[in-house]
Amino acid sequence: MKKGIIKYVLLYSAALAGIALVLQWAQYRYLVMQMPGEGYIALIAVVFVMIGIWVGIRLTATSGPSAFERNDKAIAALRLTPRECEILDHLSKGASNKEIARTLGISPNTVKTHIASLYMKLEVTGRGKAVEAARTLALIP
Repeated sequence: MKKGIIKYVLLYSAALAGIALVLQWAQYRYLVMQMPGEGYIALIAVVFVMIGIWVGIRLTATSGPSAFERNDKAIAALRLTPRECEILDHLSKGASNKEIARTLGISPNTVKTHIASLYMKLEVTGRGKAVEAARTLALIP
């Protein structure tokens, strides 16, 4: 990353040097005397804005969204079961215990048991905190 920034700083410096040469070539003193101060300042501001936009576009990453990769190491370290991972996926979508139970074909009490186990393993006290912790650990998208 530092090499890329150095490259753009050098390009920026070269552009400024080029501008200085053009201004000298155009008889800088004559231009300053003929143009009002505000106009000259506005011209310099426009040049700097254009260069800033160009550098910003070049430095900004334009890659598309990457596919989600589940953190298998964290799953193994927390000893999460595949069913608990499924429950986490449904919790992240905001599903209720009954909806999760219907979708997975298990009883609501079993869902409650899995959720309690998740809370203990993730060391949290609520659904929102469980989802937040799971997203931080890259367990769910």
